[in-house]
Amino acid sequence: MMIDFNKLISGDRRTLARAITLLESTKDSDRALAEDLLDKALPHSGKSFRIGITGVPGVGKSSFIEAFGQHLIAKGHKVAVLAVDPSSPINGGSIMGDKTRMEKLSSMNEAFIRPSPTSGSLGGVAFKTREAIVLCEAAGFDFIIVETVGVGQSEYEVHSMVDFFAILMLPNAGDELQGIKRGILELADLIVVNKADGQTIQLAKAAVQQYTGAVELLTSVSLWKPKVVATSSLEKTGIDNVYDIISEYRTTPAIAGAFKTKRAEQNKNWFHKLVHELIELRLNSKKEYKDKRASLESEVTAEKKSPLSAAQDYINEVLK
Repeated sequence: MMIDFNKLISGDRRTLARAITLLESTKDSDRALAEDLLDKALPHSGKSFRIGITGVPGVGKSSFIEAFGQHLIAKGHKVAVLAVDPSSPINGGSIMGDKTRMEKLSSMNEAFIRPSPTSGSLGGVAFKTREAIVLCEAAGFDFIIVETVGVGQSEYEVHSMVDFFAILMLPNAGDELQGIKRGILELADLIVVNKADGQTIQLAKAAVQQYTGAVELLTSVSLWKPKVVATSSLEKTGIDNVYDIISEYRTTPAIAGAFKTKRAEQNKNWFHKLVHELIELRLNSKKEYKDKRASLESEVTAEKKSPLSAAQDYINEVLK
């Protein structure tokens, strides 16, 4: 699958979609083309602001992103949304289809929405999300939003690839506050109490107070104290506050000074993760290693060998 690079960097959305499809391909021939494409795209990347958005299912992530994306475009930005869907266990494709849930945003020329299946990837993040970010940046999108399935490891995985991390919460703070872990709060740069409309407005106001108190108690002193804001994606209220908070974050001198260091650390972590993934792919492509692994798996399942012992045997075989 050949990609017209000039069309990509000119912002052609169809070419960008084909380029990400190339990244996600498991064919050896496509993988070589993808690597070459990424090398060419890197000098054109790195100029966007990357936002991670997570939250429990039903909190309204897609509705919020659509409203916020439209607000960004009204401010003169170009927005790419990498919406990571859980994979179907039957065919491996996206179950929820975020593009259909952001109909207005997806129809705008200044927006690009790419729903991608997790395909079993740990952390609720698509296998090639980091690489897709690079291509979106090369295509001229200056705000990249990564939406996760909002479960378990996903918060930590996304935090390692973005500049700003927002957690969406429902207005019933009393219930959710009990389940908040200190680590999750420490990841958040912004807590958004969504669905603050209709009969839930008072609940949302109470939730903002409770989350603000939790932030004061549970987060350590750092360059930035997480903010808490109430929004309604339906009524488009509070969205401008989110934009103002992000603008404040970007212009805070200490954060701006640490920005390059943070990106460098993320690239190093990306490299380490890719080393593990590519080793796994390479080993799985060779019959002798696949057979050895299958044999050891049989011994483990039959309880003839411990998983640790089997893993050591496998590594010793690979390193011979």
